Amino acid sequence: MSQKWRLPTRYISEEVIAYETIYQRYGNDHRRTAFRSAVHPYDRIPVVFDSSRVRLDCDINEGGNEMNVNIKRLSPDAQTPTYAHATDAGFDLVAAADVIIEPGATACVPTGLAFEIPEGFEMQIRPRSGITLKTKLRVQLGTVDCGYTGEVGVIVDNIAEYRNSSGAELFRESFDTIDGGLVPTDGMFNVKTYLIRKGDRIAQAVIKPVERAVFTEVEALGDSDRGAGGFGSSGVGSPHPEYFGEPTGKERI
Repeated sequence: MSQKWRLPTRYISEEVIAYETIYQRYGNDHRRTAFRSAVHPYDRIPVVFDSSRVRLDCDINEGGNEMNVNIKRLSPDAQTPTYAHATDAGFDLVAAADVIIEPGATACVPTGLAFEIPEGFEMQIRPRSGITLKTKLRVQLGTVDCGYTGEVGVIVDNIAEYRNSSGAELFRESFDTIDGGLVPTDGMFNVKTYLIRKGDRIAQAVIKPVERAVFTEVEALGDSDRGAGGFGSSGVGSPHPEYFGEPTGKERI
């Protein structure tokens, strides 16, 4: 075969590569023929493993472990998701319309896209670190199940304060933007009212496999060091305060 293929690195233990001779694509004649080490990483062929250790049922290309995800454009202003860098885990979700979010308000920013997530996977919507650090906007975590094929929206909270120290509301004739700029308006709005502009990269998303849980009711749970301790029971200080010159034992306040 002239086409080059790469196996997902997470399936390779150290530098051992499993070779398979494919006699029949979907028959019972798949047999392991050899294990070799230190093989050139691109000198591989499409394989089907019949062991429980590894199973590949889909084609893997030179970019690594990739899958096809069908998308449907619901708005002419929707943008196809892209990865900003080749090594990024998440792809960008882009606003398909202008959305104004006043302080204390929550809005759903449309992406203009519907996704056909493969069965056994989910799409996780996550904040972009630059927006969280530099603005008062907070993108809420979200899950898109494989059974949902409607438009994906991004839920955004504006936690900005728009009152002065005496409690009076503050206004101005401009919107804030996620890149730190200001957009003039023809009216008065509370300070820190944000304008999400069409084309802004508002969130990121990651497609991950889903583990299905099977729940079994029992009379008692197994023992653990933590037990039922929760809601701050482990404290907020360093578990090893002596490393930082803090008081220890009874001396600790």
